[in-house]
Amino acid sequence: MESTNGTLNEALRRLHRSGPEFRGFLANHGPMAVEALVRHGRENAVHRWLDGYTTRLEEVPRRLAPITDAEWREALGDTGRAADWSDYFTRHIAERPWREVLAEWWPRLLPGIAGAAAHPVIRVGHAVRALGEGGEDEAVLAELAHALGYWAARHTPLPAEVAPAGHSTPARALPDLPRVAERGGLPLRGYAQLPGTPGWRETVESVRVPGTPEEIREQLTALVRAATLHYGEFGHGNGVMLVHAATAPNAVLRTLPALPEELWAPSLTTAWAVTAAITSIYAADAPRPAPDASSLVPEEVFERAVEHGDEHVIKFADTALDVAAAADEGDERALAAALNAIRLIDRDD
Repeated sequence: MESTNGTLNEALRRLHRSGPEFRGFLANHGPMAVEALVRHGRENAVHRWLDGYTTRLEEVPRRLAPITDAEWREALGDTGRAADWSDYFTRHIAERPWREVLAEWWPRLLPGIAGAAAHPVIRVGHAVRALGEGGEDEAVLAELAHALGYWAARHTPLPAEVAPAGHSTPARALPDLPRVAERGGLPLRGYAQLPGTPGWRETVESVRVPGTPEEIREQLTALVRAATLHYGEFGHGNGVMLVHAATAPNAVLRTLPALPEELWAPSLTTAWAVTAAITSIYAADAPRPAPDASSLVPEEVFERAVEHGDEHVIKFADTALDVAAAADEGDERALAAALNAIRLIDRDD
């Protein structure tokens, strides 16, 4: 299928000249943000936004050695092999249908969803949406390869394995999640505290994982909604980091249609676990009212995000608009959550 959007392809080609991270550990959000801009009809803002953003990026990291099918396990989670991993997936996607490669690697990568604050899976979700809606252009296929490669290089399992088997919903469980003792800082420091945080495992495992594909999709949709609305009230704990509690499960939700249905239940379980982890590390202790969005329509909220310009604000507004479009009830709260991100996140964060 030919691509229908040349702006996105041009933007991705520009971004693929840079590495997946900069300043040591900050994720390159460029591919995610430009996909969101194009998705919401703001092609005219893409290259202007990139002109500013790409000044922060760094070169593609040095390649060490080709990764092979026989030795990939040894390279999983090796942050120094990011370029090698991108090459590996580029070769495979050139040789096989991308959905086939994704289905093979999704269960291998899924346990490491927490790596780099879940940025790799978020990047995969944007690439899959672009492939599904805009066509299988070479630049977008290359972006999927880069995203999967980043995930493989940053593969990081949570230190606390969970098996949700209760009857609760994400909306009920999220406010009950306990907070880790030492707040803020890098995600790895927070993840390490989860096994010793009283009540964390019990709360996570109280959520129901349905048995049918349609119910799983509905529960994952409910998780994205709950995390988005939760940000509206608790985002002031860490405006940047808590964004990923909503955008990570939304990336999984966007990827579901491209995956075999037998992978849907573990996808829901893992998405919920990483949302719970990020929430316990970065959400505020007490709620604050979100900004008033009653007079705004979704397009106005996204335009405000574009004017703000921060990549986290753009990505979160993209997810908030998904939530607002999914159901009439509560649309205003989702838009208010996006306004909260605009209020909380400094342009230079």
